[in-house]
Amino acid sequence: MLAAHPPAATGRLEFLRARFDAGLAWVHFPEGLGGLDAPRSLQSVVDAELTAAGAPDNDPGRIGIGLGMAAPTILRFGSDEQKQRWLRPLWTGEEVWCQLFSEPGAGSDLAALATRAVPDEEGGWVVDGQKVWTSSAHLARWAILIARTDPAVPKHRGISYFVCDMTDPGVEVRPLRQITGEAEFNEVFLTGVRIPDAHRLGGIGEGWKVAQTTLMNERVAIGGVRIPREGGMIGVAAEDWRARPDLRTHELHQRLLALWVESEVARLTGERLRQQLSQGQPGPEGSGMKLAFARLAQEISGWEVEFLAEDGLTYDDWTMRRPDGVDFTGREAGYRYLRAKGNSIEGGTSEVLLNIVAERVLGLPPEPRTDKDVAWKDLPR
Repeated sequence: MLAAHPPAATGRLEFLRARFDAGLAWVHFPEGLGGLDAPRSLQSVVDAELTAAGAPDNDPGRIGIGLGMAAPTILRFGSDEQKQRWLRPLWTGEEVWCQLFSEPGAGSDLAALATRAVPDEEGGWVVDGQKVWTSSAHLARWAILIARTDPAVPKHRGISYFVCDMTDPGVEVRPLRQITGEAEFNEVFLTGVRIPDAHRLGGIGEGWKVAQTTLMNERVAIGGVRIPREGGMIGVAAEDWRARPDLRTHELHQRLLALWVESEVARLTGERLRQQLSQGQPGPEGSGMKLAFARLAQEISGWEVEFLAEDGLTYDDWTMRRPDGVDFTGREAGYRYLRAKGNSIEGGTSEVLLNIVAERVLGLPPEPRTDKDVAWKDLPR
């Protein structure tokens, strides 16, 4: 592949398309869909070889929702036509994806969503509702969407899963300004949006089952990113410690050592999780990784601000921007501290993830659920 498409002499998009067609995008995907039906563990070998050859990447930070959430869901539940249409431009970054799951009225109870999808006369669906906390909606061409198609059954059973064209009439994206001053999140209003039935993933009323695949992959994508030893936010904190001996205290040293050890444990646990992934679909263990990521990000950024004293409170610019992604290590300490506050909310709140770990990993008794067999339309709201 490198001989036919030398990186130095090949345009970026042309190279990425050729890499996908050669099966070197996701080596564990089927042939013809960016893969070679090879073990997932070989992906790191492929990536290292291509990086050494100077090959461009597909800007994973910008298209992370498509790569980490939409793609594995489409692979598992999509038709052959859907896979052929969406996977290649998703991986090359030609089409950005976002996730229309969370709603302002559902809170952490995602299955209580109220966005409705009603059949139309042409065999498709008309969708009305509101979604919130939607990363990259201002950049996205496509969205993975869950909506209620049957309000007369219990909440988990009346949901269907769709792919929504973000350029269609009736889709309105509004920025949500965050504590950082930026608006990487959005709220999305859907008013009479028409979605063809060919854009449905899974059966009617089986959307919760499909969404579980998305959510499990989301938590791995957030909490299971491969980083080197002393990489990520703990690496930045360690660099600060080495660069500013004048600010060191014994108490701060002890806390940094504890955070370093916890970060290394989380990193090694992530490696074990990726080995498990090579044998199949992600399980609830990804929720534990996402929990650890959120807690460590908040504790490390808090330590860094405290260590740097007045320098830790500086912040470059409060101008409202709509960035392409999040940069935890390339910005100042004040940004990291503020942005990390969202880590325990996005991708599933820490409280919800604790329940998942308790019930599905540790086997503890579930919390009582009095609404389990009640039709959604009869639930108090």
